[in-house]
Amino acid sequence: MFQITIANSKTEFCQEAAERIIKQILQKPDSVIGLSTGRTTGDIHRVLATLLKERNVDYSKVTFVAVDEVVGVDRDYSGACYKMIRTELLDSLGVNDDHFLIFPTRSENWDDTFAIFTKQVAEKGGIDLLTLGLGENGHLGFNQPGTPFEKRNGLGDMYPELEERIRKETNMAATDFLGGATLGIVDIMHARQILLVANGKNKAEVVKRILTGPICTACPASILQLHPACEYLLDSESAALYSTQKL
Repeated sequence: MFQITIANSKTEFCQEAAERIIKQILQKPDSVIGLSTGRTTGDIHRVLATLLKERNVDYSKVTFVAVDEVVGVDRDYSGACYKMIRTELLDSLGVNDDHFLIFPTRSENWDDTFAIFTKQVAEKGGIDLLTLGLGENGHLGFNQPGTPFEKRNGLGDMYPELEERIRKETNMAATDFLGGATLGIVDIMHARQILLVANGKNKAEVVKRILTGPICTACPASILQLHPACEYLLDSESAALYSTQKL
């Protein structure tokens, strides 16, 4: 049976997400916390930073792990996941890169890079709580529709709208490689707990699909139905079609 929480407001939505992360840190001070970037998670990160400081929570032993990273840009580009997570959360907490694992934006040997990253996460004990944003087409990280469920950490495709925006913002030529490094579906499913967050009416259709539709690679997030400890944190708009169907 799914564990579904529906928040009544954006404030409550962000608060509930932050509370899940804080609870994990209090239970296990050396937790490994997975973070996603995007419109949904940015405000969650800012609320989390405020609450951690207000409550004097000791997060000094926590390791933060990013779900994905844009490949082909500079790390200080505003749309790079490294930059976003640092700006939204880690810089205000004073967390250094020793406690932040993220794929690089460039590499001379991606096979070695992914092997090293996988080993680093394993040496920390694996991801205890992974927060995941939900793409409108059901993607998780850069695991786009059609990605095999057997995929491990590696390169993934970028959806056209995002690629167009990044190329415009960075003045990248159409011939320059632009993509994404991402946790694979297998690696996502290995997280001990998952918190899938989605808000807004534009997510209503995909929320209904991942909760009631078949488990298939056409909608990568549908695989979360098989995770033994996944909570879906939604707002009333994103849950509208699912709630209507369940009545």
